Amino acid sequence: MEDLKLGFIGAGFVAHFHARALESVRGADLAGVFSIKGSEEFQQYARDRGLGDCTIYSNIAELCMNCNVIAIFAPNPARIEIVEQILDAVKIGAKLKGLICEKPLGRTVAEAKKLVMLAKEIGAPTAYFENQIHMKAVKNAITQLAPVQQAMGPIALARSAEEHAGPHEPWFWDPTRQGGGVLSDMGCHSIAVGWYVLTPVGKPVRFLEPVSVTADCSLLKWGTPKCRQQLLEKMGVDYSKTPAEDFCTGTVNFRNPETGQIVKAQFTNSWMFDKQGLRLLMDGLGPGYAFEVNSLKSPLEVFIGDEAAQAVADAETALEKATASRGLLAVQPNEADLYGYVDEFIDALTAFKEGKDALLNWDYGLEITRLCQAGYMSAERKQTVDLTDPAIQADLDSYTSLIAQGRGAEVLFA
Repeated sequence: MEDLKLGFIGAGFVAHFHARALESVRGADLAGVFSIKGSEEFQQYARDRGLGDCTIYSNIAELCMNCNVIAIFAPNPARIEIVEQILDAVKIGAKLKGLICEKPLGRTVAEAKKLVMLAKEIGAPTAYFENQIHMKAVKNAITQLAPVQQAMGPIALARSAEEHAGPHEPWFWDPTRQGGGVLSDMGCHSIAVGWYVLTPVGKPVRFLEPVSVTADCSLLKWGTPKCRQQLLEKMGVDYSKTPAEDFCTGTVNFRNPETGQIVKAQFTNSWMFDKQGLRLLMDGLGPGYAFEVNSLKSPLEVFIGDEAAQAVADAETALEKATASRGLLAVQPNEADLYGYVDEFIDALTAFKEGKDALLNWDYGLEITRLCQAGYMSAERKQTVDLTDPAIQADLDSYTSLIAQGRGAEVLFA
């Protein structure tokens, strides 16, 4: 079967990370890229690694005419305009076999609904990229425990955390552009993997029904005067005026529609984890069994002393979001594979070749957006949000959090 021709929209950090993942993926060529900035560097990166010609295109229509799978790795505020341009390209003859969108699908439920509608009009299969569900450690844990689940019952409590010291780009810190703070940025990961882990073996990813969300959002590190000044100087974002949360925690309750059992997914996320770097911490607890995943447990450790550290240019050669280049470092030899980026690409491309949606499609991405926004609503209202209430669902359809409106001081400084 002929290789799929991938076209990337965006050439920033996450696009580079996905390109690293493609080094371990067969059946696709990185054929093109369109980006407002960074295209030349990204093209060279792709060519140096034999990923494809990665032709630079001057607009989205040209990219769509020369590629048959489009991956959207551009900033959140541009998503709707990008997909509208993809639809325009399809209307004039572009033949697409798949659409990929990096998390989150939308900054609000309304945005995510719009993107789902546009994708249906385009008519191509979709993949919502949520890498943690595809982590080999998570999938192997579920596989290993499948016979135990059959005998003892499914997992009843899933706990997930993603934490690091903060994003790379200024727009991520700006709640009016990104759509919030750490809950929007990383809570989507933790909520999704919790839902997945709790799902009984053999059932579809949306089998469990979301019942309620309780959440809390806080500004802890980046709300202090010293850290606010650092953020202003480095990123140009003023958290004394338009703050976003740097810590969130909460619980999503799900109901098993066949048994009525309520199961729980706890999530914790922060931009204030000043340790080795990005940490993914997950566990699942069932009757008489459990599993745990910790991404900082690596088979490789490196020690760099003070004198030697002067020659180290980039702390992130050891680990994504690393904040130190000396001392005892946890080093992951293949982060793109560890975090699930390789497997989510394999899943999407395999599905597209068969003319099907990936395991996680854009409709699923819409539901994750809904749960994240319910988290913001819960934090604002200081109460549990009942997702079975039609009035709450109607509120969520038009809801934009105060933090995303740039009014975070009203809830974070209260």
